[in-house]
Amino acid sequence: MADWIVLSLGGGIVNPEGTPDSEFVKKLAKLLAESRANFGIVVGGGRGARLYAQAARELGANEFEADEIAIVSTRQNAMLIAAALAGTACPNVFSDFRRARDAAGKYRIVVMGGTIPGITTDTDAALLAEALHAKKLINMSNVDAIYDSDPKEDRNAKKYATMKYDELIALAARGDARKAGTNFVFDLVACKLIARSGIEGHFIDGRKLEELKKAIKGKQHSGTVVK
Repeated sequence: MADWIVLSLGGGIVNPEGTPDSEFVKKLAKLLAESRANFGIVVGGGRGARLYAQAARELGANEFEADEIAIVSTRQNAMLIAAALAGTACPNVFSDFRRARDAAGKYRIVVMGGTIPGITTDTDAALLAEALHAKKLINMSNVDAIYDSDPKEDRNAKKYATMKYDELIALAARGDARKAGTNFVFDLVACKLIARSGIEGHFIDGRKLEELKKAIKGKQHSGTVVK
């Protein structure tokens, strides 16, 4: 199988404040279509997923049910990405890793949303990376790198240029609440998955496509590299 790069694309970038950012999606699709790399893309739910999950809880849903509702938002966002990549990516949005891997034999871009309750799209991206034998996973969020605390709340938050897997795992363990719509640096399970398979992790501001280009090409970027 050809070399693959997996993108864990934050839903908050695709659909900020509940409104799809069509212009960004078009620019991202153009970049990926023009690249020579092969991509597996897993798209998150963003604010929409968080709002629906919270509303579900307020209406009496348990965490399994809140997860199910949030997953719908991830698939909507993934469908936007697949639509923008029409003619280049597989038109189907997958919820099964084996089917996505099979499609990778015919297409150079495959797109997924969320899969099952209890599994975040970070973990889905890590599992897809393993299925595709990818050597690199690029996490695209609205934070420009990994910090030792939330940079939006802590002015003295330390930014990491590089990290080891065990450092990432320790940091993720502090913030992983295992609930739909919660925010943390990277899902703890996902951290352990990329560590066990030696998948290089790149954490960048996904809104800055120049940073994505650098990460794809293996050039130095302003985010964090974990290996």
